[in-house]
Amino acid sequence: MLEMKKEILGVHHVTAIAGDPQRNVDFYCGVLGMRLVKVTVNFDEPTTYHLYYGDELGDPGTILTFFAWPGGPNGRIGTGQLTAASFSIPETAISFWIDRLKNHNIQFQGPIARFNEQVISFSDPDGLQLELVAAQNGRLDRVWKDGPVPPEYGLRGFHSVAVSEAGPERTSSLLTETMGFRRVGQIGNRYRFEVGEGGAGAIVDVFTDLDVPRGIVSVGSVHHVAWRTPEDEQQKAWREELIEASLNVTPIIDRKYFHSIYYREPGGVLFEIATDPPGFAVDEPVQDLGGRLMLPSWLEPHRSEIEETLPPLTLPGVLKTQSSKRDPPF
Repeated sequence: MLEMKKEILGVHHVTAIAGDPQRNVDFYCGVLGMRLVKVTVNFDEPTTYHLYYGDELGDPGTILTFFAWPGGPNGRIGTGQLTAASFSIPETAISFWIDRLKNHNIQFQGPIARFNEQVISFSDPDGLQLELVAAQNGRLDRVWKDGPVPPEYGLRGFHSVAVSEAGPERTSSLLTETMGFRRVGQIGNRYRFEVGEGGAGAIVDVFTDLDVPRGIVSVGSVHHVAWRTPEDEQQKAWREELIEASLNVTPIIDRKYFHSIYYREPGGVLFEIATDPPGFAVDEPVQDLGGRLMLPSWLEPHRSEIEETLPPLTLPGVLKTQSSKRDPPF
């Protein structure tokens, strides 16, 4: 019997934790020019928003999501964490982004050279570490054409993610021996791995930093990173493979817009493998993505109670108000 083909195509999404949801929307839509493609709640804690940002369609590989914890404690960046999410930008966009960050009074470092690419580093309002990488092979179609950033300079989805480990050996072994990554470079204590076709969106950097304590996941930090697999059958095969590798893997969970399995890699970072389909247009038209609160069927009967707990949001350039306590939060 032939073994089921299994592919990891690259980064599917990164999920982080924000404080104030309005400040989060203002920054990622208004400053970085990402599209808010879905407004829903944390399915496991439906009293809080779950906000999804991406390109125009919310394509896998462009999605940065946030659980909003207003008033929550700040996290601590350290080992056992995904410590930086890097977006791809065109090589001609460096000057544009330097000027844009300056105009929005955002402190940044760079550009610096890393693996023959130029990198700008900065943080979002909650302290989440972000990077813009002028990539040679970034996807030109992964952009929000109607956003505040001209399309020729816009974000092109993820370039890479970076994880900090107390020791990289076991994490490196999982990546290369089980998940199909290959090691392609090293700069000091930073080791670069690629998967699939490689290039922007298919890169993870693993580095060691023994001078920092273990990280604490809370506001301003990453909760987990999800890797792309094309469809459900391959996800099932990945689950079996990971169990055989002695990892504790969750059952397959329906996240409505994709299906997920979760496990911790040896260094402690929470990994997910998520399917590309069904996508974000399953419950609202593409032109209306992110325009109202969407709930899965099992939470829809509780919509009124959920809406009572959520603060109103105003999208950049589009006023959406809450006229009474009984109105939805948009």
